[in-house]
Amino acid sequence: MKTNKRPIRPSDVIDHLILVLGALLMLFPVYLALTTTSHDNVLLSKEGLQFWFGDQMGQNFRAAMFDKGGFSEQIDGTAMLINSLILGVGFAVGKIALSMAAAYAIVYFRLRFATFAFWVIFTTILLPLEVRILPSYEVVTGLGMANTYSGLIVPLLASATGTFFFRQFFLSVPEELVEAARIDGAGPGKFFVDILVPLSRTMIAAIFIIMFVYGWNQYLWPTLITTDESLFTLVRGIKQITQSVFEGNQIPEYGQAWALAIIAMLPPVLIVIFFQSWFVKGLVESEK
Repeated sequence: MKTNKRPIRPSDVIDHLILVLGALLMLFPVYLALTTTSHDNVLLSKEGLQFWFGDQMGQNFRAAMFDKGGFSEQIDGTAMLINSLILGVGFAVGKIALSMAAAYAIVYFRLRFATFAFWVIFTTILLPLEVRILPSYEVVTGLGMANTYSGLIVPLLASATGTFFFRQFFLSVPEELVEAARIDGAGPGKFFVDILVPLSRTMIAAIFIIMFVYGWNQYLWPTLITTDESLFTLVRGIKQITQSVFEGNQIPEYGQAWALAIIAMLPPVLIVIFFQSWFVKGLVESEK
């Protein structure tokens, strides 16, 4: 039986060529990081980025993860990785919980000023961290939360983006489902936990990815609110590890810094790969 094969059109070739070139362009910095990591600090300080592999990759990764460094010589890459995970997961879980609670109250509690409250929350998107960083810093230090995990996470948990997405999702839940739950005697708490949360799995996964990456990549806020090196994250540690030049005549540990940069890429990539199907469904699925 003959099958009709669609002929290859020049436009298809061009489209795929553009996609391949785009993928190579995005992967090239990762390749450059790997090749540079495999050389010693002396060569990197003299010549900068390297385009071919050397023989120091394993040593640089071991030193980055397990050798104590920093000005206090008390922090290593493993501790910074744990701090980054705590910050990323804390951001994601806290923002999801707070956003779901806010959206649930706006949609289902029939508050008189619910719509106005939502738009007030939504307009805070126009106020990024850099705009409100001084009052946030004053509040955190005044409450004695500097150099703590709670000081790193709690002040930035409010999320207009998460509230918006969950509000739109809750509005798409059929009213018949709400009436059925009310007839069965489900109170507000039971309806939220037993019905809305399971229905929101794909949306939760999508928001988790966004918020985890946002928390993981935080640099400015951890830099301001933490002076204790035991609380340093990977993103900050990459900068800190190259500042040994100020301690004397030592050569900055560029090889270890590049190794930490590669390690810092892995958790967000793994999170996106693991949740990618749920991420797409959570953002584009219209029928719940």
